[in-house]
Amino acid sequence: MNDAIHPALIRNNVAVITGGADGIGLAIAMKLATLGLKLVLADISAEKLETAASELTSAGGVAAADVMTRVTDVADLASVEALRDETLSRFGQVDVLINNAGTSGRNGAFSDYAVWQRIINTNLWGMINGVHSFLPVMVAQQRPGLVINTGSKQGITAPPGNPAYNVSKGGIKMVTEALAHELRNTPDADISVHLLIPGFTYTGMMKQVMAEKPADAWWPEQVADFMLESLQRGDFYILCPDNAVP
Repeated sequence: MNDAIHPALIRNNVAVITGGADGIGLAIAMKLATLGLKLVLADISAEKLETAASELTSAGGVAAADVMTRVTDVADLASVEALRDETLSRFGQVDVLINNAGTSGRNGAFSDYAVWQRIINTNLWGMINGVHSFLPVMVAQQRPGLVINTGSKQGITAPPGNPAYNVSKGGIKMVTEALAHELRNTPDADISVHLLIPGFTYTGMMKQVMAEKPADAWWPEQVADFMLESLQRGDFYILCPDNAVP
């Protein structure tokens, strides 16, 4: 891997990662640190953010001055706008936006209304809030940019038992497709958009229900590696072929 992976993935560029304190988000941050990017990690937990920042700097890939963390509720537009403003105040630019924050939970199609609200607000509106907060800035910069939205195979296959999660991830797919089309037709917008579609990945959410990683599941680091390989190929759909999700 080198600077040719993507025009926006170059040394001293700035990457904002929501849901960046653990799991796939932190794994991506670790990979981008090795490429010399400055990192902004947003998450709901201050404790997890502090741990993540320590892991990034202790790994030797990034200086402490080049890592910013901010407690952010992506479901709240004002919170995401504050993240944007602090990022610009500290680093002066945003080159990479990774809308990765997410949550899950089992629910019924006509029950568990609070679960519906929580999942849709975090997963779908969280991504929309990120796009609306950061994309105008990124377009105005008139420089190469990169947007990655984290979807899910469940947003395509829609298995029973998690309709709210399926709807949220299906919505992310549709918005990402629309965003890619719109940016391709926006003058002076040199920004590529991609849909990351992890399969069965052993993240913090999975650890709550499974003490050990199932044999078919991927580690978050595998997803991050595959993402970079796909970007280098120019893939729009970054579809992880784990074969564990039909």
